[in-house]
Amino acid sequence: MTAPAAIARSPQRFAIAPALLPWCGLAVLTLLCLLLKTELPWLVNFPKEWTLPLASYINAVTDVVVAVIQPGFRALSALLDAPMRGARLALAWLPWPAVMLAVAALALKSSGERLAIFALATLAYILLAGYWPQSMNTLALVLLAVPISTVLGFLLGVLGYARPRWRPVLLGALDLMQTVPAFAYLIPLLLLFGFGPVVGLIASAIYATPPMVRNTMLGLDRVPAAISEAGLMSGCTRRQQFLQVEVPTALPQLLVGFNQTTMAALSMVIVAAIIGGFEDIGWEVLSSMRKAEFGQSILSGLVIALLAILIDRLTIGFAKAPETGPTRAMRWMTPRRLALWLAVALALAVVIRLAMPDATLLPQTGLRMQMGAVNEWLLGLVRDYAWFFNGVRNAVLYCLLLPLRVGISGSATPAMWGFALPPPVLAGYVVLVLALAALAMRAFGWRGGLAVLAAGLVLYTGFLDLPWPVFILAVALLAGQVGGPRLGLFALVGFGLILVNGLWPQLVQSLYLCTLAVLLCLLAGGALGTWAAHSDRVSHILKPICDALQTMPQFVFLIPALMFFKVGEFTALIAIMLYAIVPPIRYVEHGLRHVRADVVEAVEQMGATPMQTLLQAKLPLALPVVMLGLNQTIMAALSMLAIAALVGTRDLGQAVYVALGKADAGMGLIAGLSIAFLAILADRLIQAAVARSAAASQ
Repeated sequence: MTAPAAIARSPQRFAIAPALLPWCGLAVLTLLCLLLKTELPWLVNFPKEWTLPLASYINAVTDVVVAVIQPGFRALSALLDAPMRGARLALAWLPWPAVMLAVAALALKSSGERLAIFALATLAYILLAGYWPQSMNTLALVLLAVPISTVLGFLLGVLGYARPRWRPVLLGALDLMQTVPAFAYLIPLLLLFGFGPVVGLIASAIYATPPMVRNTMLGLDRVPAAISEAGLMSGCTRRQQFLQVEVPTALPQLLVGFNQTTMAALSMVIVAAIIGGFEDIGWEVLSSMRKAEFGQSILSGLVIALLAILIDRLTIGFAKAPETGPTRAMRWMTPRRLALWLAVALALAVVIRLAMPDATLLPQTGLRMQMGAVNEWLLGLVRDYAWFFNGVRNAVLYCLLLPLRVGISGSATPAMWGFALPPPVLAGYVVLVLALAALAMRAFGWRGGLAVLAAGLVLYTGFLDLPWPVFILAVALLAGQVGGPRLGLFALVGFGLILVNGLWPQLVQSLYLCTLAVLLCLLAGGALGTWAAHSDRVSHILKPICDALQTMPQFVFLIPALMFFKVGEFTALIAIMLYAIVPPIRYVEHGLRHVRADVVEAVEQMGATPMQTLLQAKLPLALPVVMLGLNQTIMAALSMLAIAALVGTRDLGQAVYVALGKADAGMGLIAGLSIAFLAILADRLIQAAVARSAAASQ
């Protein structure tokens, strides 16, 4: 090697050494912990006597604060109860023909004839299924929660736009609101407002506020400077410029925020039913699931899914113009004609009520009354094919879930797998991991080799048997090197607080369950997204399926999983995957479809096969978009933890749910913040990794 070449290579060698040195020290610590964990069991199982009673302190403070401020919140609850009852009575008074006419007119104006037909079919199904009164009660909650969330979100978004210094605090609060499970903040709401429909209304309004805040700030930030300057040059005051120039320009983005706010409020209907206790669709789904009446569960769950899709299409149609332009029916339905149709619908309602004041106009026996035979058929189906469903569940449980939880060392026992691995096989496993690490190091550098070694260690020991000092230091070191010292300190403090509060076993359960769900979603969703990116037909088939999965409330995903696989971690895994599989499909397809065409053509002209073009050109270029999909997949998986707790998991979500049942505000808050910490840490890590990758590629 010549002297200039040696000089050129020496900085790279010395640049890697400082980053690698802490990992070498951590490897030594890991080896010591693995050798000593039998003699020092506290390295794996954090002693209970070392935990801090932080939850008790929070409960003591909460009791004092609640006693002082509870009367004011109870008064607010009584104040909100009147419009809640009024909205329910008004929707119950409206006859179904008038409602169908009004909704069809709105759908025709929003997106054209196809949505109008879908709206009529959806409302007809709700009517024939026998869930019309319950659906009106659900709409009453949504119709009250959405304006509250919209106004509050708009004001907070304007505050973040006008006061940039306050934006980091506001964004941090929004991150917490969107990542803390709804069950966690239901506890203080129950203590302050009591039990009833108003608590569900307030919980829905709180949960649905962040999307409006983010879209308001985004829309106002994107107002072109030329438009703002034109308003100033026209002599507008600051208030006139804001109300007459900036807000109208940002209106499309504000309407997108309204759409997301509406869907978030609708997704809370079952959670609101848990604490609301009134007859709506959420309560029907929850009660039928508790009774194992799968026919009613599917029937009522389909009502929520159809309502969610209909409301999503209605609101997004007003927010965005169709890609192909307005249809003939949309052009015909002018605002004046829309107002006329709505007036006709109201007049029809008045005429019907005056002519038949006591008539319900509802089917005497809806489909829900005929679900007994369907329940028996479904139970018979599950019973007759129990061998198949149990086989699938046991295969995944013993081949995937257990190895991640207790590792190969804990699974390869006569009690679990029916055999124990002999020492030569274990030695072969070590050699295989080292060989794969060497290959990864050669292809991706020392970080790739280190990742393979870490995966091999976790697969051998499992999450449950991994020493907690090693795990905490490894994640903190990774966060520090990827995102900087502040992120590393955030990881260290966060995991430390979870540890000393006695939630480490629940954290481990959450980590291995979400890790497996995310990996399977990336494999299945990535394959489907790649297929859709290369086939327009597949893309058209997957689009409505993804739209339906994305709009359905989280509880609905529990129904099929619970019906076929009963309670347990496998059922939770299925529900999490159904909810989290959409982001990898959408982002992989979007990333691959928007790779620069000239780069792909250059690679193909060099003689690359389609597979080589995909793996060596398209995927690397689409990696930033794919990483965003990974981020959203992790967020979705973590958000399902508290919902999946209803089917028997023992993770942080279960801790939140148990705390809700006991009205334990301290433990509920700590467990909820633990889930939020995992979500925020994963988000910051992925954002930092994408930023580093983009900086390195420039």
